[in-house]
Amino acid sequence: MDVNKIITLCGKDWAKVGMEFIFLGGKQECENCRLKNICLRLREGAKYKIVGLRNGEIHECPLHDEGVVAVEVVELPIMALIDSKVAVEGAKIRFEKRCDNLDCELYNLCNPLELKDGDSVIVKAIVGDPPIQCPKGYSLKIVELEGSNA
Repeated sequence: MDVNKIITLCGKDWAKVGMEFIFLGGKQECENCRLKNICLRLREGAKYKIVGLRNGEIHECPLHDEGVVAVEVVELPIMALIDSKVAVEGAKIRFEKRCDNLDCELYNLCNPLELKDGDSVIVKAIVGDPPIQCPKGYSLKIVELEGSNA
């Protein structure tokens, strides 16, 4: 587990073990910050979980009035529904959003926040069948995905 930990900075008030967040990238205020290389080392659009707190020293930040502190995070897998034909462990695929029905129980699994249509991902594991049949009739599998840099 230590191998996958990344040290970064986050707002002091939400630096709590177990907190999850999606890294949205840097802002204009980050351009001239001396700590930007620590903050911006995360992958934009990826979901992270705080798994440890460092020494608690508070650093000034133009975006966080209360300052930032060092934390240890791990990148979380992306849980999604994909076409069962491409649900093969180790397969590199282009993620396709198929549905825009906001009222569907499966919407969040079909449209994970971490992914955009066409993103390149790797199928890390097959989790199983969805809890209900797809109302549109698609044959789907719940999978664990990992972002691919290609």
